[in-house]
Amino acid sequence: MTSSLRIDARAAATDDARVPTHRIADDKAMLRVAADLTRELNLPSPRVYRADLIASVALGYGALAAAIFVPSTGLAVVAGLVAVLALYRALSFIHELTHMKHSAVPGFRAGWNALVGVPMLIPSFMYEGVHNLHHARTRYGTSEDPEYLPLALMKPWTLPVFILVSALAPVALIFRYAVLTPLSALSPMLRTLVVERYSSLSINPAFRRRAPEGESRRQWLRLETACGIWAIALVLLVATGTMPLATFVVVLGVASGVAVLNQVRTLVAHLWENEGEVMTVTAQYLDTVNVPPPTLLPALWAPVGLRYHALHHLLPGLPYHSLGEAHRRISAALDDQSPYHRASYPGLPGLVHRIARSTMGAR
Repeated sequence: MTSSLRIDARAAATDDARVPTHRIADDKAMLRVAADLTRELNLPSPRVYRADLIASVALGYGALAAAIFVPSTGLAVVAGLVAVLALYRALSFIHELTHMKHSAVPGFRAGWNALVGVPMLIPSFMYEGVHNLHHARTRYGTSEDPEYLPLALMKPWTLPVFILVSALAPVALIFRYAVLTPLSALSPMLRTLVVERYSSLSINPAFRRRAPEGESRRQWLRLETACGIWAIALVLLVATGTMPLATFVVVLGVASGVAVLNQVRTLVAHLWENEGEVMTVTAQYLDTVNVPPPTLLPALWAPVGLRYHALHHLLPGLPYHSLGEAHRRISAALDDQSPYHRASYPGLPGLVHRIARSTMGAR
C-alpha cells in the first residue's frame, strides 16, 4: 500500500502507562482502516487449508514413527522435536475450525477430526462453542471468558505451574475418554460434570460449559465415542504388550511436548492485564500480541496465523493465510503512533520476561 493511505492517529493514541486497560477508548480510525483494507481477504482457500493440513500431518506422524524406530538416540530426539512442531501445527487448525464457515472448505472439519482430533484426543467440539465466547465483545477478559486469567497480576509461582501442568494433558485426556466417557454414560450426575468441566480447551477454572443441543450434540457424541474407543484401544494395546511400553512413552512424550508448546504460546498470546472489566475492542487488541516478521521463530511456536493473534482479535473472520497480507496493508496505512503498532513484539523471550516481571510486582 502507498504512503498516501496513512492515517494520522496521534490524537487517538493512548498512553498505556497512564490509562487502565479497560478504559482505553476505541480508536475508530484504526478499526475503520482495518476493516476497509481487508474486505477481499475474508475468503478461505480450500487448497491452502487442505495442503497445509496434509503436509503437517504427514511430517508429524512420519517424524513420530522415526522417533520410535530409529536406533540412534540423537536422531530420535531430533525426530521427536520435528514431530512436536509438525503435530502442533496440525493441531492448531482447531482454531481455524471455530471461525470458518464449514461450507467454505467442505469436509475440512471431518478430515481434521479423523487425522488429528480423534488420534490426539482433542476433537473439535472441545473448542467449538467455547472459543467464540473468548471473542464475545462483553466477555473478553472477564470472569465469563473461558480463555482468560489475569496471569500478569497473579503470583510468580503461577507461571511455572501454568506451564508444567500442561505436560500431564495427554494422560488426563486418555483418562477422560477411556474412563470418564463410558462411566458418564451410566451416571447423569457424572455426565453433567464431564460436560461442564472436562469437555473444553479452557484455562479459566470458573468456566462451566453448557450441554450441546441438536446437531451439535449429535456430532459431539459421534466424536466422543470415537475418542473413547481410541483411548480404550491404546490402554489395551499397552496393557497386553501389543504396543511396547517404550513406544507408548515416546508417543506420550511427543504429545506432552505439543501440549507444553501450546501452553507457552498461550502464555504470551495476551498481556493478561485485565482484572475482569469489560473492555473496548481497541483495549482487547492492545491486551493481545502480534509477533510479525522479520522474526522467523514465531512461525514454529505460533503457527497457522497465531503469530498475528492481536490482528485476529481485531478481524476474527480472516483466514490464517490472509493475516500476513492484512498486517502489511494495515501497518502501511496507519501512522506510526497508531495503537495498531503497539501490539507488535519482537519475540518470545521478551514477552515471557514481561509477564514474569509483572508477576513479581503482583500484590
